Parts: sequence; C-alpha cells; structure tokens
Amino acid sequence: MKISTDMERRSYGIRARARWTDPVSKRRIIRSEIVADETAAHTFFDSLRHSSAKGMDVSMTLIEFVTALSGRWARGLDPTSTGETYEYGLKLRVLPALGHLPVTQITAGIIDRTIDAWETRYGASTIKNSIAPLVRVLDEAVRDGLIPINPAKNRAKRSLNRNAFRAGQNIEPTSPRAHAIPDMKTLNRLASACAKIDQSYSDFVMLAALLAARSSEVSGLQAGDVRFEKNLVVISRQVYPGRGGLITKPTKSRKERRVPILDPLRPVLERLTEGKAPEDQLLIGPKGGVLTTATVRDATNWDAIVAKLGLPDLTRHGLRHTGATWMADAGVPLHVLQEILGHASMETTRGYLHPDDRHLASAAEQASAFLSAAGQRRHARQGTAPARGI
Repeated sequence: MKISTDMERRSYGIRARARWTDPVSKRRIIRSEIVADETAAHTFFDSLRHSSAKGMDVSMTLIEFVTALSGRWARGLDPTSTGETYEYGLKLRVLPALGHLPVTQITAGIIDRTIDAWETRYGASTIKNSIAPLVRVLDEAVRDGLIPINPAKNRAKRSLNRNAFRAGQNIEPTSPRAHAIPDMKTLNRLASACAKIDQSYSDFVMLAALLAARSSEVSGLQAGDVRFEKNLVVISRQVYPGRGGLITKPTKSRKERRVPILDPLRPVLERLTEGKAPEDQLLIGPKGGVLTTATVRDATNWDAIVAKLGLPDLTRHGLRHTGATWMADAGVPLHVLQEILGHASMETTRGYLHPDDRHLASAAEQASAFLSAAGQRRHARQGTAPARGI
C-alpha cells in the first residue's frame, strides 16, 4: 500500500501528514500529527508504513477500532444479558470518554482518571460493566499487534471506595462483605421505609436479602418455588428488562438453587403465596407488573432512603451480599454456602468469610492442648505414640 507524506512547518512545530487509500474499503485516509522536528515526523511516517504492512492502522482511534472490530470483542458473551450490558457500558461511557484517543495512546493512567470521574456519578456495578468491555476491546488490540499490553487489565479490581460503606470494620473494600447491611434491625428499617411507598418494595428487599438472591432472581420467583414442606425456596429463573421487553431465562449458573427459608422471611412468603397458583408470579408491583432493580430504585428514591439509614451507596445487589454475609457469619459451611449462592468457584464464596483470626486462635488452643504433657499422655494411651521430632 503506497503512502504519500508531506511536512509543513508551523510556529509551534511541524505538521506531519500522510495519505493513502484503504485497499479493502477504497476509502481515502488522512492522518496528521504535530511533531517537534523532522526526526519525529519520519518516526510518525515509519509507524504508519509499519501499520500498513501489518494491515493495521496504528493511529486509529478507539471508536474507529471498535467499529472495525464489528462485535468481535463480544465473542462468547450471552447477547441477551452480559453482552447487552457490556455493549451499553461501551457505548454510553467508554466511547464518550475515550473514543477520541488513538488506541496506542490509551494508558493505565488515563483509564484510572476516567474511572475516577465515573466514581462520582455511577455505582460499582455500572463501572465494572464499563471496564469489562474496554478490557475485551483492548485484548483484541493486543491480538492484532496494535499495542503490546492491555492497559485496562486489572482496572476492574480497583477499590471502588464509593460503594464500600463498611469502612473502619477490618473489611477490605473490594470484599463483598463491604457491601452488606450490618444487622437485621437495619434491614427491617430499610424494608419499613420502602413499605411507605408500597408493600411490594418492602417485600422485594426482604426476599433479596434473606434469600441472598439477585434482583432478577427475585423478579423470576413463582409461588410454586416456595416449598414450605421442605423449608426452602427454589431459584431456577431470572427475569430482567431486555430488548423488546422482559426476558426470562435460567439463573446465571444455569442451575437451580435451593435456599433455606429463614425465620424472618417465613411470614412474608406465607402472605405472598396465599391464594396463588404455583405458576403465579410471587411478587407483583403496585401496578400489577414485574418488579426489577430499576423500578425499585426509581419508585422508592432508593439513594435517599439508604442515605438516611447511614448506608450510602447501598445497591439492590448489596442485599444479596447481605444475606450471604450473614449466612457465612452464622457458620454455614463453605460448600453449603457455595451451593446456596450458586457460585462456580469456591474462592468467590470464600470472600464472604469474616476476615479475622479467630479460627487461628482456636487452632492454636487445640495444638497447644495436644502438645501439653496431659495431651501427650492421653494420645499415648489411645495407642499411637506421638512422633518424635519434626
């Protein structure tokens, strides 16, 4: 591909300009850059020649690169849920903030400053759903040889302090425990505040927290999912807004979950199931429709309610974190908690464990008792002499 170049001296430097015709689209492309001297200009021209040899324009902006990818960055994503959410994050936040920049000039520092600005306006989940598609797009840029490393990697692991309202409690801000309501009394206060608008919003809060369920899973519950005879609720579907209306699909893990009915939730479930057929919607909004996290947020003026309760930036998903945290603190075995929450990885569930050293103190007591003279004699009497030396 032939590239024509020229340089024009200006008072503030040299304008280096290159022109060529794209062999595929037949579109005339012009790239220019203000540089300090002729050496820099030739370096600019060489980079364009290098990119033409690779079939990739190294000066293209992020929005041009995303357009060229034509959805390749979203391969493997569920287009009705995660893919759609990421696409919104890319179009509504990433491209307006970074789309004008050449891909090769996007640094980790620029991305961090962009996230800093987002934190003043959005919650943690919105930010993560914006960083995730950026990571995928820049992964494609690495594969295409446009950049050597992905500067967006690990940005989603930043401490999103805006939502970490449990500061000062020996909890890492990135832990899901940081987003949990501290006690049942506070949860009741939140439910009561929501009930002043409509009882259905209060029920939504109780179901999400005490089932440790996602908002979409609460929306998908049917009366027949409540099994009083077995003291459990079966979570097998989720309902959420999508293109063209509400979408019903299996849970995130694609597996049904069985969650025990906790005593504070039982009267709520008894009231909601009374007189309903098994296939009837368990929770219905004040206008007869399905409640979603967005309708609860808007109808209750959620941000104002949680701020008055001293829980700034508590999200609806924080209710799921609440139930999971309480079950972990109650001593529910880790493998059982994993089953209740539907986590594929035990490490994800482990994040709900209390970050203290009480289990180590208990282990020390047990080991010390074993090593004491009485403990050694007792062990010997049981028929197995303790090993000598370590």
